[in-house]
Amino acid sequence: MAFIDQLIENYGYVAIFIVLALGLFSIPIPDEVLGLLVGYLTKIGMLHYSFSLLAVFSGSLIGMLVSYGLGKRVGRPLLDWLGKWFRLSGILSGKAENWIEKYGALAIIVSYFVPGMRHLVGYFCGILQLSLKTYTLYAGTSAFLWSLLFLTVGRIF
Repeated sequence: MAFIDQLIENYGYVAIFIVLALGLFSIPIPDEVLGLLVGYLTKIGMLHYSFSLLAVFSGSLIGMLVSYGLGKRVGRPLLDWLGKWFRLSGILSGKAENWIEKYGALAIIVSYFVPGMRHLVGYFCGILQLSLKTYTLYAGTSAFLWSLLFLTVGRIF
């Protein structure tokens, strides 16, 4: 986390954007902690709240769109190949796909608030060929709500 703190100090909003965009396609970066840290940095005056909200939101949304695109382009063949190697046999993917098909927009919005789940939902929405327009609307809504929540909590505490 000290490395990320140094990145933010040196590169500001660009670092926030890049770290969150990378975090959403499964690079292990603690997004929640970063959101709280950025909120705190707005409290002490190191960052501006509005610009931070824009950086966190846009970084999160871009990461979600990249994972969607990967799911749409290589998702099913890659998932089938990994399933053979790790003996998943489609159980996990079947449950995730059923959950997204059953709950639709609500699944996309709620999944963003569940650590680990937000990293997978974009892939599965891409695999299911959900329209980009629909996915962007609900992913954008969840990214905005998540960004607003974590920045505000970090700013308050």
